[in-house]
Amino acid sequence: MMKFLSRNRHTVQRLGFSLITLMAVATVIPIVGTVIFILFKGGSAISLEFLSGFPRDGMREGGILPAIIGTLYLTIGTAIFSVPLGIAAAIYLSEYAKDNQVTRLIRLAIINLAGIPSVVYGLFGLGLFVLFLQFGTSILAASLTLSIMTLPVIISTAEEALRSVPQSFRTVSISLGATRWQTIRRIVLKEALPGILTGVILGLERAAGETAPILFTGAAFFLPRLPGSPFDATMALPYHLFVISTQVPEMPIQIQYGTALVLLAFVLTMNVIATVIRSRARARRQW
Repeated sequence: MMKFLSRNRHTVQRLGFSLITLMAVATVIPIVGTVIFILFKGGSAISLEFLSGFPRDGMREGGILPAIIGTLYLTIGTAIFSVPLGIAAAIYLSEYAKDNQVTRLIRLAIINLAGIPSVVYGLFGLGLFVLFLQFGTSILAASLTLSIMTLPVIISTAEEALRSVPQSFRTVSISLGATRWQTIRRIVLKEALPGILTGVILGLERAAGETAPILFTGAAFFLPRLPGSPFDATMALPYHLFVISTQVPEMPIQIQYGTALVLLAFVLTMNVIATVIRSRARARRQW
């Protein structure tokens, strides 16, 4: 009887592992196939002129340098506004705020904000930053809008990373004479860095690939020059891809897929950088 039960458990376990493996393969194959397809279709468009030139002939020729630089500006602007505020909010919720009804409502609101469609954030940014604060259609307005959109992701992941640090680290540090802030700054933040970095990259990747928020607040349809200040509009890769795919007749297909390939490479580069930093931080962990 015991042998039968043991054999039955092993069979169920193997079946479970097989199903998990099958689901993992079914998830990975379409992603890899999509990347290979984009690479195959858009690889012929990649050249020095395409990456460093300005668009011309109604964006049917030339390069996409303004869109690349604009995406970089928007991503940096989003990081400047959202990362310090998001990490500060996570530190407060994790280390200082009491567990009561108010903080539970705040966490619930943060989770709900993460699920709001990006077009709603775009309309909010249009009303607040573009019209009310009179920033106009600009990099500043678009960066602030993207920052609000990415804050829930950064706050949630950073708070979970901070909470994952063992409480004994805090106890030992304070018992040795360190203040609460010194403990957070020198111990907790250092140990939670890999998780915090994951949340930051997830938020910035979403910001780099969004179209709807910048459509209302900072993206230009055609701007064959680089922006000169934060109050200028800019081209951006996701909006540029949308425009050349839907609004420009007789657009060469290789330019469309080439632009998609550059955007994909931009996001993957952020992932690679984050992975390297995260791996080094985890290697220095003491738990």
